[in-house]
Amino acid sequence: MADATATQGKGLIHTAACLIIGDEVLGGKTVDTNSAYFAKFCFALGINLRRIEVIADDEDEIIEAARRMSANYDFVVTSGGIGPTHDDITYQSIAKAFNLPLKLHDGAFERMKRLSKPHKSQPNFDWSTPSAALTAKKRMVELPLDDSRPYEDQVIFVNDSLWVPISCVNGNIHILPGVPRLFQNMLDDLKPHLLPRLTDPEGKGVHRILFSTPMAESAIAEYLTQLASKAEPKGVKVGSYPRWGKEHNTVTLVGRDLEYMESLIPDVEKAVQGRRVSVEGEDDSDNPDPEAGKLASG
Repeated sequence: MADATATQGKGLIHTAACLIIGDEVLGGKTVDTNSAYFAKFCFALGINLRRIEVIADDEDEIIEAARRMSANYDFVVTSGGIGPTHDDITYQSIAKAFNLPLKLHDGAFERMKRLSKPHKSQPNFDWSTPSAALTAKKRMVELPLDDSRPYEDQVIFVNDSLWVPISCVNGNIHILPGVPRLFQNMLDDLKPHLLPRLTDPEGKGVHRILFSTPMAESAIAEYLTQLASKAEPKGVKVGSYPRWGKEHNTVTLVGRDLEYMESLIPDVEKAVQGRRVSVEGEDDSDNPDPEAGKLASG
């Protein structure tokens, strides 16, 4: 991979992967919402999200996953494990994955001092006085840095009001915080950096058309198989999703050729005895018949 990694981060972005890191997610203490947000982000930009993984705060697991995802996908995002405590090991693990040193990034440290405030439990904290608290804070700006690449490509500040940088390692791994508000805001602010590398540079993404059908999946399976065979050469995927306990199931068309997709609408509506909807479930009644929902789901 030596030659390939030298150009990673410069080519077009076709595929993506998301790595959620945290014992608290696997232990059920925290619900992961970042991967769902990332999936919607990729869909809107026309990026093909190929993999989402959740792993523990374990150095060997992070190293393995980081190397594999960097080799296999154009755009990789990690979430979690970059705080000040002993179990926040994402930076050090990804540094080891690519044989990089951890270095204090002076620009990030200066931003931290300027934009962050010591916690109320640390009234005597001083940025100039060595302390355990200062050491812990510095851990958050000790980043994997490759001296053979421009630092501005490796440390990306996406928001003037935040000191937290996005550390970009090996050209395509983007390390983000696990806190959902920060993760989502920083991902959104990263968008201008990604647009020039998208296959759809205007960021129009792909289109999704939803159909609501009262029919069971088994009743329309043959038709959907035929439709998928016809639509696939046009780059359109056909999906079917049961909604347990609801009156209607959902059929979807997903692709870039909106004109072709819209031409299929009358035929799909007729075949599934349903109609196009804007959001899933919009034509469910207030008091659905549970038995009807069970029938529709099958």
